[in-house]
Amino acid sequence: MLINDLIKGNKKFREASFSKYETDLKQLVKTGQKPEVLFIGCSDSRVTPDLMLDTKPGDMFILRNVGNFVPPYNPDNDYHGSSAAIEYAVNVLNVKHIIVCGHSHCGACKSLYQDLTDTPDLVNVKKWLELGKKAKEYTLLAIQDKSDEENLYRTTEKISIVYQMENLLTFPYIEERIKNGELQIHGWYYKIEDGSIEYYDGEECSFKPLSE
Repeated sequence: MLINDLIKGNKKFREASFSKYETDLKQLVKTGQKPEVLFIGCSDSRVTPDLMLDTKPGDMFILRNVGNFVPPYNPDNDYHGSSAAIEYAVNVLNVKHIIVCGHSHCGACKSLYQDLTDTPDLVNVKKWLELGKKAKEYTLLAIQDKSDEENLYRTTEKISIVYQMENLLTFPYIEERIKNGELQIHGWYYKIEDGSIEYYDGEECSFKPLSE
């Protein structure tokens, strides 16, 4: 895809689609955004939250990063892009739900099993992938046939979602709002190949088909 294709796409959007959202967008400009959902997803170009959930502008506050990882709470005054987005969504926008959405064929989870070269070009990637270390360790303990890469990677993707949800609980204001019944955390798993979504059932510790 060339930059010119994106320019043409914007023109098409303004001419063919913008009118469908114009009223809502003008209202959002006037009153500000008030999303009730923080969606934490992967930066993977195949994962498009608004498309797969049929949402409109203003419905979700979206955070995307490599692997849909959540770093543990660490108030050290350093630069924390993902944590800043979480903090803003919860403490300023007052979202009612946080969805951690992993997906099939995740490059980040697959990279956990690959030896990335010690190069300055990947120093931040290697550090970030440490957030998937626990998921890898658990998966290796849980799976007997480690030569089955398909099962290995798919299991890692799902287990990682659970660990990222646990990391959310290290944020004191998230833990407090959950205890007060003001916030809910959800773990979702999106299958790129068929568009379906599974949710994590904490009571049964398993993923099940998402339904209304």
